[in-house]
Amino acid sequence: MKHILLPTDFSENSWNAIKYAIHLFKDEACTFHLLNTYTPIIYNFEYVLGTPGQDDLGDSIRKQSLEGLKNLEERITKTFGDNPRHNIKVLSRFDMLVSGIKEYISKNETDLIVMGTKGATGAKEVLFGSNTVHVFKHVKCPILAVPDEYNYERPLEILFPTDLLVDYNLFQIGILKDIAKANNSRLHALHVSTGNDLTFNQINNQLALEAHFKDSAYLYHEYAIMNVTEAIDQFQINSKINLLAMINNKHSFFENLFFKSTINQIGFHLKVPFLVIPSNT
Repeated sequence: MKHILLPTDFSENSWNAIKYAIHLFKDEACTFHLLNTYTPIIYNFEYVLGTPGQDDLGDSIRKQSLEGLKNLEERITKTFGDNPRHNIKVLSRFDMLVSGIKEYISKNETDLIVMGTKGATGAKEVLFGSNTVHVFKHVKCPILAVPDEYNYERPLEILFPTDLLVDYNLFQIGILKDIAKANNSRLHALHVSTGNDLTFNQINNQLALEAHFKDSAYLYHEYAIMNVTEAIDQFQINSKINLLAMINNKHSFFENLFFKSTINQIGFHLKVPFLVIPSNT
């Protein structure tokens, strides 16, 4: 039984991510946990102190949250019918998104978080807002970000850029292995060369990665010296990719790609879902 956390703000963007998750795991036993975090529009000192008159505001917003979750659960049933493999649970929390997710996964088994992203204007691409980046950075759980309005496709071709500098046993790649195996996917490991030969450790990590995906089609690619994002873009031009997966390692290019940016929103020109894999620690 997999446990999939689905944060929602009741937008069509989050609904699209929920649809993707249900499609992706339609043949697997899953419990989908719908989580709505909310804070009052008027959130001030008087509200924190529980001043009379503000209590009604908090109760009203909680009621809206619970009604939204009930309507969402009904929408799922109406759209997908009754799948005996699937269970749905709902949770409403007075909290911010990131802290609410962290609190939830600290107390509940969670295999994967699936969340929507805001699409770039005029294109079905991933545009990582500050909330998404903060979830990537602070939440120790695999996260699958689904582009706005992305139409579900089975992840038959998965791109996995890697610097081969990490011990994959220390990372939560089980969900990626499960997705690849369940969908008969072909995993494309992509290494961007620095111009030097692979080190002894990199060679061992390369062999270990191949062993992890022995039950799936596995291909290894090496690109000449170039920017990692350029390499990903180039690979997408040459091959159709249904899913991008990357290791969230603070010592790797992932951090350079996302967390050292000084802007609030980071555009990464992806038109496919993006799986971020954290460490086990």
